[in-house]
Formats: sequence, structure tokens, C-alpha cells
Amino acid sequence: MRKSLYFRTFFVVSLIMLVSFTLLGTLSAAWSYGRSISEKRALMSTTLYETAKYVTAQHVYYGIDLNDLNMNMRLAFTSAISGFDLMITDNNGVIMACSEMDLRNLNIQISQELLQDAVANARTVRMTTIGEDICLAQRHVIATPLTDPDYMEAQIFGYLFVSSNISVIIYEWQTFSGMIILVALGMMILALLITFLATRKIAAQVNNMANIALRFSRGDFSVRIKDSGKSDEMGQLTQAFNLMADSFENAETLRRDFMANLSHEFKTPMTVISGFAEGLLDGTIPKENEQQYLSKIASETRRLSTLVKNMMELASIQAAPFDAAHSGHFDISETVRLALIGLDKKIESRKLLVETNLPEEPIRTRGDSDAISKVVHILIDNAIKFSETGSSIRLELWKKGALVYVSVENNGETISEDELLHIFNQFHKSDKSRGINKESVGLGLYMAKTILDYHNQDIFVESQGGTTKFVFTLTLL
Repeated sequence: MRKSLYFRTFFVVSLIMLVSFTLLGTLSAAWSYGRSISEKRALMSTTLYETAKYVTAQHVYYGIDLNDLNMNMRLAFTSAISGFDLMITDNNGVIMACSEMDLRNLNIQISQELLQDAVANARTVRMTTIGEDICLAQRHVIATPLTDPDYMEAQIFGYLFVSSNISVIIYEWQTFSGMIILVALGMMILALLITFLATRKIAAQVNNMANIALRFSRGDFSVRIKDSGKSDEMGQLTQAFNLMADSFENAETLRRDFMANLSHEFKTPMTVISGFAEGLLDGTIPKENEQQYLSKIASETRRLSTLVKNMMELASIQAAPFDAAHSGHFDISETVRLALIGLDKKIESRKLLVETNLPEEPIRTRGDSDAISKVVHILIDNAIKFSETGSSIRLELWKKGALVYVSVENNGETISEDELLHIFNQFHKSDKSRGINKESVGLGLYMAKTILDYHNQDIFVESQGGTTKFVFTLTLL
């Protein structure tokens, strides 16, 4: 059975959390146990020191016996506060006072081994048993001999023992660790729940994208992902996906329009050629009119030839290597001059005056020289075509920052705002274009825009008061 992205993501995150919390719990438990033991030993050492100081002062300076009731009361009070068991013995190890009152009345004697250990390892916490008559279980024990400070040589008059049951320490540690485990378990459950919901939401969005992509593959480009308005990665992915969908829809619309326009552009001349040819063959057209109709057939044939040529050039531009538009360089001033020379006959036939403002020094720009030469030729030819007879066309170059601007301007009819919006569309031809040049196929400006897009450059157009100006940019070398 195929595992979903949601299941895999949730499983991996859950496994990571489980391992992390297990390691964290284990390390926390070990650390807390060691800390508990360390704190207990430090507290036992402090209790031993303070109690020994008190017992020594009471016995040496005030003459209070070690088995005095006040001594027992002091040990019982200290035990209640600290939780430790305390007892005082004489120098022979007989218990004189104890926090456990019943032990004092049993005349129990501590072994000489423990007394010697108390001298040798004074104030050192160790694990041991105090004696069969007192406690057989292992305990934490710290002891110190009680000495008279007035003698040059230490005179031991007794011993002080402080002990703690291990089970008490373990119980406290287990209580603390249990709280940590409960808190960690609660956090892990909460984290898993949040992960479950978050992963499920992300998986749902991904599934939605997959379903929409499947609809795209079937040709339905109308669907979109609902934008949540968030600026996170999923929000950016949603926006990018919808932009891609818009691009697909626009491309599909352009493709359909292109096919419809292409069919129309081919259909009209083919119908004319076929009709006139059949008329010539079956004798419908009189002999004296044959030259006229042959001329029309030739005109439509040239129109078809121009259409095929432009389409082949357009396909060549779109299939050209990307480096060609960015690694090449040329002199744009020279390119403009050569374009003017190539269109000289057309300019003379329309009796147009050419005004130029071109720098004398070369202006080196990046790009494919042949492709940009095509753009310049299209714009100048377009300006010639739509200029009033006897008017002028103006060409200008200027630099601004890292760009060079190329302007082609002519005087003629003003292009309406609605038509300016579609002027760079493929197969777009205004009504006046059809009247002026019947062989036009409406691919010139579209081709110019395509070439400049390929170079990552811009082209602008404005038309007012009978003056139309096209301006495009190039990057300086």
C-alpha cells in the first residue's frame, strides 16, 4: 500500500520527538538523581558540622552531659528539619543521645570499626550499615569525633553520627522524576497533536495542488488554489502556483488565438488563389482580365511567403540559445544606420524626411546583433508605413545609467488607447494597416517584442497628437 506524504512526515516527526523526549527524560533523570545525592550529602555535611559545634559547646563549656534530655531534644528537632537521623555516642561508642528516643534507652554500643572509620574518614559521606542492633540496611552515613578544643592533643569525648535512609532519597528522586516525565509526556502529546494538525493541513494543500495539476494536464486551466494571504513558504508556493496557472491559461489562450489567426491568415489568401486559379482554368475569367487576376494571385502568394518566413524567424528566435542574447555585443549606432540604408528606397518612395540624433562615437551594447537589427528594421519600416507622405521620421539614441534608449518616431494618425493595449499581440493589424499594406501579416511588432523579451529588455509606445513613438532599451557593454 502506498504511504502518503502526510503519513511519512507525521511518522518521521513522531519518531524524532519520541527519541528526543526519551533521551531528554533519561538524561534529566540521571542528572536529577546525581544532583539529589549531591545535595543530600552537602546538607548532611552541614548538619554534621553545625550539630557537632553545638554539642561541643554545650558539653565542654556548659558541662551538659551527652545523655542530657536537651541533647536528645536538639537532635530530634534537627532531625525533624533535615530529615536525617542523628546520634551521639561516648568515646567508647555507647549511644548517649539520639533523634530516635528508643535507641538511647537500649544501651547500644557502636562497633569499634565504625568509630575508627569516623576518625579516619571524618566528615566523609559513605555507604555503610550502622550495626545489627540499629539498622541492617545500607545508609548514607557521615560521622566525626567530638573533641575538647582546650587540650593540645585532641581529646575525644564522643562521636556524632548523621545518617539518611537511601529509600527516602530514592523516593524524593522518583517523585521529582515522575513530575518531569509527566510534564515531558504532556509536552510530547501536545507536540504530536500540533504536528498532526499542521502536517495534515500541509498535506491537504499539497494534495489540492496535485489535484489541480492533474486538471491542468487534462486542459482545464481555470482552477486556482485559494490564497490564505500568509507570507510563509506555503503562501509563496500558492502564489507561485497560481501565477504558473495564470501563465498556462494565458499561454493556452494565446495558442488558441494563434491557431485561429493562423488559420484565418492562411485561409484568406488560399481562398483567393484557389478561386482565381479555378476561374482561369475553367474560362470563367475573360482572357483580357487574366493578367489582372494573375497579379492578385502573385500578391497573395507573396503574402503567404511573408507569413511563413516571419513564422520561421519567430520560431528561430524562440529556439535560440540563451547565451546568444547576453554574450554578444555590437554597435547599436551602426545597426540603426545600416537599417536606414536598407530602407532607403521605401523612404524615398514616401518622400519622407529622416531626422537623426545619433552619437558619433560607437555605443557598444549587449545582445544578438542580428536579432536587434531585426527589431530596428521592423520599427523603422513600421514608421515608414504609417507616416503621412512628405512628413518626417525621427531616430534618436541616448544613454541613461546602464541602459541605452532607442527611439523611432513618425507623424501620422493617432493610435487609440484601446489599440495600444494590443499593438504587440501576434497577428494584430489595425484597419488602416489593412488599407495601406495588404501584404502585412501582423507579426512584426509581436516579433520585435519577443526579441526584446528574450534580451530581458523593455519596449514602450505612445501616440498622441498624430505623433507615434516607439522606444526600446538595451544594456550597455
